[in-house]
Amino acid sequence: MLWLAALALGACTGRPDPEAHDSFYLIDGRFHTPDQPQKGVTDLLRWRFTREPGDWERDLTPPPPRTLPERVADDTFKVTFINHATVLVQTGGRNILTDPIWSDRASPVQWAGPLRYRAPGLRFEDLPPIDAVVISHNHYDHLDTLTVHRLEQEHAPHFIVPLNNKRHLPGVEEERVTELDWWETAMLDGELRVRALPARHWSRRGLADQNRSFWSGFGVEHDQGWVFFAGDTGYGDHFLRIRARLGTPDLALLPIGAYKPRWFMKENHLSPEDALQARDDLGKPPMLAIHFGTFDLGDDGQTEPVDNLRMARRERGLDEESVWIGDHGESRLFLFQPAPCSESEDASH
Repeated sequence: MLWLAALALGACTGRPDPEAHDSFYLIDGRFHTPDQPQKGVTDLLRWRFTREPGDWERDLTPPPPRTLPERVADDTFKVTFINHATVLVQTGGRNILTDPIWSDRASPVQWAGPLRYRAPGLRFEDLPPIDAVVISHNHYDHLDTLTVHRLEQEHAPHFIVPLNNKRHLPGVEEERVTELDWWETAMLDGELRVRALPARHWSRRGLADQNRSFWSGFGVEHDQGWVFFAGDTGYGDHFLRIRARLGTPDLALLPIGAYKPRWFMKENHLSPEDALQARDDLGKPPMLAIHFGTFDLGDDGQTEPVDNLRMARRERGLDEESVWIGDHGESRLFLFQPAPCSESEDASH
């Protein structure tokens, strides 16, 4: 079953010119971030045979039926944490889903691979009309074919993905898929746009396609402000670069789970402490913790990321308004914040 473990962690054509794109190098058909060491099969074997996994308990009690607003006005945004990296962002009269997965396993098959330990916090049938779906990379816990197919059949949204991921969306009409390089944008109806942003990660969907598809975070932007979705990422200077180019987001969705063991995971996954540092680098926006408590993908236990984030939050004197640890299915309504009065004032935060 080692191949399933490799795919679960993956559960990654020479178009761009490296001189024109500071985000990556494309060498022999594979994407690379120059400052990021890549782990190989030997490292995977070392981890798999020396694991010290934390405790997990399975509870698939479905959530009660809910009615969310069909649309949310321009000057506000409503965020619903469904669980793992699946979040519903409602703003500008549009509804955007991030990395949707409603399946029972994060796997190419539903009879093996990482199990879901918590039911999605929102029933699929209770989703409002979905206008756009952003998918950060092709690992199975982020790009779930069964969920993509159901969204295509019932909502026919616009799918926005990093470079060379269109091929992982079989059955989706080609004109409703947009591939983006870092910093490129896709316009949605009205004033809303989605921008692909740097991340430190990798990709794999099968046994021989490592890093043949790109990875990214995303910004959901309009004239009132923007929301940052980090996708799956390790810590790096890209958070500072994002703030330098786009300013501080009005909310940052930052992953905190699957971070142990650190020698194996730190290049690709934020720890809770890393997530708080990333928040600082972004200008200290309100933060929603994601990517925890749903799929057992690392050695940290089910509640360990949240427990450690609460401890780190307390040590920093931060409150729940600053660092939101949402219940599965919890929603919050936000107002877009006015931009800082001056560049120097922004830099001091």
